[in-house]
Amino acid sequence: MICFVPDFTVEHKKIKNMKKLSYIFALILMSSAIVNAQFGPPPGGGGGDGNGRNRQNNQPSTPSFESNAPKGNSKITGYVVDSALTGAVEFANISLINKTTNKPIDGTIADEKGKFSMSKIAVGEYKLLITFIGYDNKVFDNIKIEKGKDIELGVIKLSPSSKMLEGVTVSGEKSMIEEKVDRLVYNAEKDLSSRGGDAADVLKKVPMLSVDLDGNVSLRGTTNIKVLINNKPSTIVASSIADALKMIPADLIQKVEVITSPSAKYDAEGAAGIINILTKKSTIEGFSLNIDSGLGLRGSNLGLNGSYRSGKLGVTLGGFGRAFYNKAFTTLDQSTLQNNNTVLTKQTADAQDNGLFGRYNLGFDYEISKKQSLAASINFGTRNFNRGQDYTTNLFVNEKLSSTSFRNVDSKDNSNSIDVNLDYVRTFKPQQEWSISTMYSQNNLTNNFDADLLNNAKTLVSRQRNLNGNVNKEFTLQTDYVTPIKTNQMFEVGLKSIFRKVDSDYQYLFAGSTGAFASDAKNPAGLLNYTQNISSGYVSYTYSTKNKYTFKVGTRYEYTTIEANDQKGNIAIPSYGNLVPSVNISKSLGGNSTLKLAYNNRISRPGLQQLNPNFNAANPQNITIGNPSLKPEITNNVELSLSTNINKTYLNMSIFGRQTNNSILRISSPSDTLAGAIVTTFQNVGKQQTFGTNIFGNVFLTSKWSLNGGIDLMYNYLDGQVVDATGKYATINNSGWTLGGRIMTQVQLPNGWGIQGFGGYRGNQVQLQGMQGGAGMYSLGLKKDLPNKKGSIGLAGENFFGGMSMTSTLNSAQFNQVSVNNIYNQNIKLTLNLKIGNMKFVEQKKTKGVKNDDVKGGGEATN
Repeated sequence: MICFVPDFTVEHKKIKNMKKLSYIFALILMSSAIVNAQFGPPPGGGGGDGNGRNRQNNQPSTPSFESNAPKGNSKITGYVVDSALTGAVEFANISLINKTTNKPIDGTIADEKGKFSMSKIAVGEYKLLITFIGYDNKVFDNIKIEKGKDIELGVIKLSPSSKMLEGVTVSGEKSMIEEKVDRLVYNAEKDLSSRGGDAADVLKKVPMLSVDLDGNVSLRGTTNIKVLINNKPSTIVASSIADALKMIPADLIQKVEVITSPSAKYDAEGAAGIINILTKKSTIEGFSLNIDSGLGLRGSNLGLNGSYRSGKLGVTLGGFGRAFYNKAFTTLDQSTLQNNNTVLTKQTADAQDNGLFGRYNLGFDYEISKKQSLAASINFGTRNFNRGQDYTTNLFVNEKLSSTSFRNVDSKDNSNSIDVNLDYVRTFKPQQEWSISTMYSQNNLTNNFDADLLNNAKTLVSRQRNLNGNVNKEFTLQTDYVTPIKTNQMFEVGLKSIFRKVDSDYQYLFAGSTGAFASDAKNPAGLLNYTQNISSGYVSYTYSTKNKYTFKVGTRYEYTTIEANDQKGNIAIPSYGNLVPSVNISKSLGGNSTLKLAYNNRISRPGLQQLNPNFNAANPQNITIGNPSLKPEITNNVELSLSTNINKTYLNMSIFGRQTNNSILRISSPSDTLAGAIVTTFQNVGKQQTFGTNIFGNVFLTSKWSLNGGIDLMYNYLDGQVVDATGKYATINNSGWTLGGRIMTQVQLPNGWGIQGFGGYRGNQVQLQGMQGGAGMYSLGLKKDLPNKKGSIGLAGENFFGGMSMTSTLNSAQFNQVSVNNIYNQNIKLTLNLKIGNMKFVEQKKTKGVKNDDVKGGGEATN
């Protein structure tokens, strides 16, 4: 019989309800046989992490072992690892045996890092049995518990078994996709084809997410989301999500969490939810150095990540850099009605993109005592993105050629950011802790361009320059307290303050074909000083019942004050308060299925790209300008989902609805002064409704071959007010269906070889005045592990048959626009990963961190 276990994160308690499934049934039989053979019947239950929590949904669970054994106040902890130190032995079984009766009285299962903990152990003498399929059993014969004293067993090495049960082969493989009570987890470290890329390349493959050609991310059809990095915000994300993703190498990402129904503990920002990108962290003691590199036709990368840990102190130092080159070709066809004339614009542009992105970090953690820890980190990011575009523009007035112009534009999108964190955690007992977290973040952002205007003879006529500097600062202070109530309840409470300040200065300069630049009288200089302070508090309560219901309810109150001024004086933006409730209900069904119902209320405050009043006219036929008077959006979300395991297949099916009032929408209209030009800004003029379904699954075709994918189907309805041809406001609406999906397959080949393929399509996105086109993408990766898994080499390619293309349309009574963006995003790359160092596994120190979830993403971003 062949037995394959696709995901050992399945709870032991749930496994007992799945005996009809052969591969799980075999696991139970073998585990039972091992324990029975030496100590009698195994202890029952045991789906927790040793601290009274359910691993899969992170909720309080009922005790796994119900016996009449006396209870005490001692604890046993340890770490189970492979004897070759190649990794933790995830979900090893630990049984505590009464030495007198030789019967089990308690037990648990190790977590993903190999850690286990058993508490409330009475004084006495015991045996401890550690088992896992494919390893020899480990027995501690003399465990002596004294009153009030804990036992720390440290690192426990299991040796691979020299003999297997006859006819039985078991393989353990963490699933690419995991589901928890309030989030979906994508294990990006298993993604072969994204090596050498950036975070956007990873997010393209995450269920429920869509990434367009410019790197803008949407969740269930909206870009109104919040992106966190290691549970923490960064001002680089507040400025531009797309640009921030380019600064994070794919090789650095361990997993991506998609949180569609955030609890009250999270800030109320992000209509659709939160995306949390978790990077690889050190869980080793000693010295280690990891080298990640890639060399490709379109992009190359180099990363060094070193760590040193000894005793109570751990230090990490890392740096990752990525350089890329890409070409693009765009076309623009738009017709406008201006001064009773029909002006037709036909424009083409060749583009060359060059980028250099880096992210560097220094961090330490220190264990003050057994129950107190301190952690700090400094992260520095840099972005240097240059785009050269050569425009050819033909203007036709009433169907007659009026002019031809040539414009060469060099745009510079440069920034540097710094994030500093200091966190303190005080643990009183398992699950009961108090924390204080602080963060300072600053991003200095420059968006400049230089333009040369040429005549028909391609001779330089004049020059134009736009200088646009921005500084975005944040300081955050928060405190959280969490405590269990009995064994099946949890209470959380916290306070938080965020202090934000955005300063933007911009000006246009003009010069002839020679000579110095001077102020452009047609485009006066401007500024924006924007201060936003947010005070908030939350309470959250979780309750689990014996019949497998879990209720998580909470509420959060946020009060926001804003002060803003531009060159004309103060901008009146009133303060506002919001009460934000959230409800999450889950029910564990028979056959390893879970049904979940969730409701939450969300706030979306405008981000820097929506606020900045700089008149961006790099392309004078297609201009964007921000609006500093924007107010926040308020969104109501409801979701119903069902997840289940059927034999070797994991399925998740969900339906959801979302309504946003006071929606921030992009509004376009013809320019009053530039012939044939369209000006786009942002207004609180709309209502947005979205209804849809997500279906995705993960199936193991064989023990070495997996297949996963999903389909997203949504219906969007938008209505809002725009200015009509008479200059008055008129209500318009637009609606339509959006269809997208993705599919990925992985095959493990002999001798350390592996192959992965991916294909995905992002469907059309409905806008108030038109439609943003969809795009397809695909990739293929091949990897070979080096001896002793000290690294790997690989080859990957993406979009190698012609690149990608996206067509978008805008329509109104005054204009029509069709734009086509062709990005030759073709790449073939070699990847190399090396691991150097003398290391052993230790407990990863618990840290808290700031999570600012409250700035609306979106807006234009360059690739």
